[in-house]
Order: sequence, then C-alpha cells, then structure tokens
Amino acid sequence: MGHIVIAYHLCVGCGACAEVCPDIFEMIENKAWLKYSDDITLCEQARVICPVGAITIEEDEK
Repeated sequence: MGHIVIAYHLCVGCGACAEVCPDIFEMIENKAWLKYSDDITLCEQARVICPVGAITIEEDEK
C-alpha cells in the first residue's frame, strides 16, 4: 500500500486530476487538494495525466 503526495510547489492548477478522479481530488484556490486518499489504485490515472508530475504515490514504510 502507499499514499498520495501532491507537490504543491509544482501544481499549476490545471485541474486534470480533479477531472479524472473527482472523488479523490478537488481544486481549492487553483491547487489540487486531496479529498480522499485511502484507495491509491484510483489515483494512478491522475498521476499519469498530471502535466508537471506533481502527483506521486509513495510506498508506506513497513
């Protein structure tokens, strides 16, 4: 399992992540924010579509 990380300094506010995964991401003041992050498998599409690579999925430490 892992968790979603948004690099806010990279986010350009395009909203692509919120469009493909509206249950997980929302746009607040032109930045992507997490609404829900328990199911990282739903976020893979948002990670791939982000034009600046601001979304990553990091593995949890065991």
